[in-house]
Amino acid sequence: MKKLIKKRILIPVLALIILVTGSAFKSDFFEIAKQIEIFTTLFKELNMNYVDQTNPGDLMDVAIKNMLKDLDPYTKFYNEQDVEAARINNTGEYTGIGANVRTLKDKLVIIEPYKDYPADKAGLKAGDEIIKVGNILISDFKENSGDLLRGAAGSKVEVQFLRQGEIKTATITREEVEVKAVPFFNMVDSKTGYIALSRFNRKASSETKAALIELKEKGAEQIILDLRSNPGGLLIEAINIVNLFVPKGKLVVTTKSKVKKYNRLYHTKNEPIDTEIPLAVIIDGRSASASEIVSGSLQDLDRAVIIGSRSFGKGLVQRPKNLTYGTQLKVTISRYYTPSGRCIQALDYWNRDEQGNAVRTKQENYNEFKTKNGRSVFDGGGVSPDVEIALAKPSTITKAIIKDNLIFNFATEYYYKNDISNLEQFRFSDSDFNSFKSYLKTTNFDFETKTEKAINDAMLIASEEELMGNLSKDYNKLLANITTLKSKSIDDNKDQLKRYLESEIIKRYFYREGLHKFYLINNEEINTAKTILADPVKYNGYLN
Repeated sequence: MKKLIKKRILIPVLALIILVTGSAFKSDFFEIAKQIEIFTTLFKELNMNYVDQTNPGDLMDVAIKNMLKDLDPYTKFYNEQDVEAARINNTGEYTGIGANVRTLKDKLVIIEPYKDYPADKAGLKAGDEIIKVGNILISDFKENSGDLLRGAAGSKVEVQFLRQGEIKTATITREEVEVKAVPFFNMVDSKTGYIALSRFNRKASSETKAALIELKEKGAEQIILDLRSNPGGLLIEAINIVNLFVPKGKLVVTTKSKVKKYNRLYHTKNEPIDTEIPLAVIIDGRSASASEIVSGSLQDLDRAVIIGSRSFGKGLVQRPKNLTYGTQLKVTISRYYTPSGRCIQALDYWNRDEQGNAVRTKQENYNEFKTKNGRSVFDGGGVSPDVEIALAKPSTITKAIIKDNLIFNFATEYYYKNDISNLEQFRFSDSDFNSFKSYLKTTNFDFETKTEKAINDAMLIASEEELMGNLSKDYNKLLANITTLKSKSIDDNKDQLKRYLESEIIKRYFYREGLHKFYLINNEEINTAKTILADPVKYNGYLN
């Protein structure tokens, strides 16, 4: 037993030593080596002498994850399963059932079945709760339960799922799945082409290039590139996409690090497709990382009008470092800067508030930079659009409703109560919105505003200092007024909530392709982009 423990101790220690010797922190080598030796002796004595049986692997996993969580959320330790998941994300290819799934407590929920892939063919729908895969109950499975759905192409898997209170069973034949970086592109009108780019995997630039060329062949004289909800991905793919619209040799992004070899200038290397075609890029609060490199660089180079809402604000670059036994460390190695010199990182993970949350850069602390044409742009808070769409930025109550999965759950109920066959005629009516409000009441939906939290904290202090007195009456009255205002805010945010509800419902009937077709006609950001692109004076006015 002692030999086994010693062996398991040496494995992670060797991984740490490899990491250290491959680093550039030579001046700190003694201190790092000292701390490794302290940890090694502690780990050995703990596992050999603790009163109960220990699991060295579990202890090490907890130790590593707790060590990393105080840095930033992008520096992570990947076990073998995590490494495979990252590979799938980068390539967009895997073998499985072809559905976006989410783990929620003791079940797997189908978020979106991909059209004509195995889950869709087997009849699974968004909202189905998978409770059993083969002979394995999801509630008993300790690892990532989504891995149970993967397997060799042609292999079959039986799943038991809950739908609208009824348990059903389906047998799914797995197959190779390719999740496209460009899930949709089409003409908006006779002159305007539209490209939706959902991720920056290894095929992102090639798929975007192919879409751009095809749209130009169909007569596109102006292009809309939609980066909404795109979380980013590979840096080189972002550079190559910028290169489609700007000349060879242009600076796109700079990375800066305390490790000298990570300090790099990235220029475009290829001949572009079109450096003159009017271009609009749509972003939102979930456009991050590589999406911000593309939108920020095109903005700095005055090559595109940016439309929508402020992007996420991730200005950090990660690189995977292979460790032993198929594991990996994804580590933040540098910050990136757009051509104007700005870093759009919004959260400061090295300075935290009393609750341990990263501090957001305050707007008054933003620094000003200049685009190629001399326009003012700012760092510290994501990419700010040239044309802001008010509805594109979710309000506090909208965020709370989305966080509680209430739009998703309502769309599931809506799907089984309504028959929609015509996409062009679909509208989420006032009557539907009243049904949604009634649904919220059945869920006892509530959320604490920052105002309520501040008042409650103040009253707690007042109580401790014995200053409550007649404050109780005023306190209760104030909270009652806030509750009334919160209820009213649902109606105040009706138009925004309807946008999210329509999007979620349309996917249930017409898949993601149908959602993009609906956007081409009804989406405010796309219609705004189309109007700006069609007016050269207005378009050039934003860029100059």
